[in-house]
Amino acid sequence: MLSIDHTIESWVRRWRERVDLPLRVRWHTDAGAADEAPFWDLGDFEQPRVTIIVRDAAALPALLAPSLDTLGEAYVEGRIDVEGAIEDVIAMAQTLVAASAESKSRTPGALSRWVRALTTHTRRSDREAIQYHYDVSNDFYARWLDPAMVYSCAYFEQGDEDLATAQRKKIDHILTKVRLQPGQTLLDIGCGWGALVMRAAQAYGARCVGITLSQAQYDLARERVAAAGLADRVEIRLQDYRDVDGTYDCITSVGMFEHVGLRHLPEYFRIIHDRLAPGGWCLNHGITTTDPHDGETPHGGGRFIDRYVFPHGELPHIGTVLRTLQEGGLEPFDVESLRRHYALTLTHWSRAFEAQRDALRAMVPEKTWRIWRVYLAGCAWAFEHDQVSIFQVLCRRAGRSAQELPWSRRWIYEGQTRGPSG
Repeated sequence: MLSIDHTIESWVRRWRERVDLPLRVRWHTDAGAADEAPFWDLGDFEQPRVTIIVRDAAALPALLAPSLDTLGEAYVEGRIDVEGAIEDVIAMAQTLVAASAESKSRTPGALSRWVRALTTHTRRSDREAIQYHYDVSNDFYARWLDPAMVYSCAYFEQGDEDLATAQRKKIDHILTKVRLQPGQTLLDIGCGWGALVMRAAQAYGARCVGITLSQAQYDLARERVAAAGLADRVEIRLQDYRDVDGTYDCITSVGMFEHVGLRHLPEYFRIIHDRLAPGGWCLNHGITTTDPHDGETPHGGGRFIDRYVFPHGELPHIGTVLRTLQEGGLEPFDVESLRRHYALTLTHWSRAFEAQRDALRAMVPEKTWRIWRVYLAGCAWAFEHDQVSIFQVLCRRAGRSAQELPWSRRWIYEGQTRGPSG
């Protein structure tokens, strides 16, 4: 006990020379009451905004040389607890990491270190990775997503929309971009719980196929399609994108290509090319690293993401997206950043999670609850501070006549005011 006290006290003394934070560190084990445990402050304040409670001496290395990976792991594994608003917790963790020269030299990756995951991305490994993340519990996700359960970046056209409205606007923004018309066919790669294909069928008169590798999403999406009376226009499949056949007038892929793998991107875009009808439009909506070297620049958090959140996930830079897209036989027409939109989307999700955290904690294993809690808040911070970004890339088959291309992008934004039936 004395040696741990001494270690923490020495750590706090050293850190007080670098930072002045309303942060308290408390040593506590199950044998004693938390409010009676010794504590140390990293700044001069009356009340801390954040308290780190050290429950296991194994957490001390994470404090002595902090990185987002080590701090996140210590929290998820229950070696530390935190008290305070989750936004403050993430901000102070970032401050500690930024002030630690040691962590900068020894941590080999950012949230964007995700891109360095080494994996073969077989059908089996991709299916297992998707089911790990998305099959947690439909009820769990429903607690903090919008009613349509759209688990991707929303589109806040004015900035003051509620989440449900912004998610519907995102779907309309996508369907307007691909110029979807009544009677046309649409393939949605990574359809989630079916919100986009249902909207495309109901409001745009399309005939749709949505594919997912998540059993939980597949089951609920089929239920929703049937309940909405859309079974004759919407088909949900439990299927790998590599196994789809046929051609479609429009293809959408929203929040899916992050699971493809860097070296598989040309093949992924080639498959989209082959499935896209001549003259058709495709939109790829996905997260990217802001590091032009595809994640070589260290920010911290990549190992945590790969281990606990998205196994085998890889984030390319937007330049890599455009290069591999063209290697796959597609021509980009419009590229739009939605980074600010995802920062706000994640803030909505994180706040909804925090508002129901006790109920959510009772729904899933403790480790799962801790993972999603820190993941949502941490990603909101990362998008806010330009560690990661997100782009919608509108494209079509390469090599076609310039005469087929629109003169401007006016239809995209006129469609927002006119609506799907305008």
